[in-house]
Amino acid sequence: MTTIDNGTINYRDEIVRKLIHLCSLSIPIAYYFISRYDALVILSIITFVIVAVDLLRYFSPKTAKIFYSLFGFLLREHERDNNKKALNGASYVLLSATISVFLFPKVLFLTAFGILIISDSTAALVGRKFGKHKFFRKSLEGTLAFFVSAIVVVLISPKITGDIYEYLIGFFAAGAGAIVENISHGWVDDNLSVPIAIGFIMWALYIIILPNVILIIPNVPR
Repeated sequence: MTTIDNGTINYRDEIVRKLIHLCSLSIPIAYYFISRYDALVILSIITFVIVAVDLLRYFSPKTAKIFYSLFGFLLREHERDNNKKALNGASYVLLSATISVFLFPKVLFLTAFGILIISDSTAALVGRKFGKHKFFRKSLEGTLAFFVSAIVVVLISPKITGDIYEYLIGFFAAGAGAIVENISHGWVDDNLSVPIAIGFIMWALYIIILPNVILIIPNVPR
């Protein structure tokens, strides 16, 4: 049997990390109620501050000491590498949110980012605990957990018309997102690749399948 990569932090700390990750659901929830412009302003400011602090730890011993004393137990090995100077997961989530709000209509962002937060967490916890079968770069169990939880997100996320084709578009994008999350491992941070891939796939499918639908959620700030 092929060995599955179980990560570089212990499972208890992985749970804590994913609980913090789930707090990022506040981003799509808040964005639902505010305009795109306001969301971009708020996210840009927060992202700049968090990324600046994240990078500063590599150059300031004082900042590093405080940073690692607070968050060190949550960081993966590559997020502590002074040579690579990689950003941590929280920075990538905020960068991803800012880029995705800028790129996509709100209805696409809410689904894509909701899948990232819910399904990435589910895949990581299930994959590390129960992953036994190698599938591409991760485990089959984790990838299936991603897909199933992504289906749930699609079912509850806002729709424009509620047409069955909107759900089918979401289901297809959920499957594609599961594959992207899997194959991104070791190449690009999935906090970036997953929502951007899902957003573009959904957008393309709306254009092909529902070309007359305007991607604006009724009675929601634009």
